[in-house]
Amino acid sequence: MGCAQTALDIHCCVMYKTAMLAKDLVAASSKPLVLSILAGGESYGYEIIKRVRELSGGEIEWSDGMLYPVLHRLERDGLIESEWKEADTGRERKYYFLSADGRKALKTERQQWLAVHNTLSKLWNLKPVST
Repeated sequence: MGCAQTALDIHCCVMYKTAMLAKDLVAASSKPLVLSILAGGESYGYEIIKRVRELSGGEIEWSDGMLYPVLHRLERDGLIESEWKEADTGRERKYYFLSADGRKALKTERQQWLAVHNTLSKLWNLKPVST
């Protein structure tokens, strides 16, 4: 079934031509993605957004409005910390980094996501990964 080429159906055509992840899957994966990125070193908001886009091959597109509430929640929960620093441009940027509790949470997140991944791998006849 194809999409009709009218102004009202443009969203339909774009939706099916672009492989976008479901909103709830993107939301559920935000915590382990942010913690994993920060495990590699401190980072600031735009850099995190850019890294997720690169790692996903453009399939996960975060906006500021999606990322910053996640960062604030992780900081409020004590999993990340932040510090204002001057960037090379002279502007102040808020850099985020993992706390000790964040490192522990990342281990738990990794185990949980690998359990889901391995279960789906078995269902889809793919090779599971080791935990």
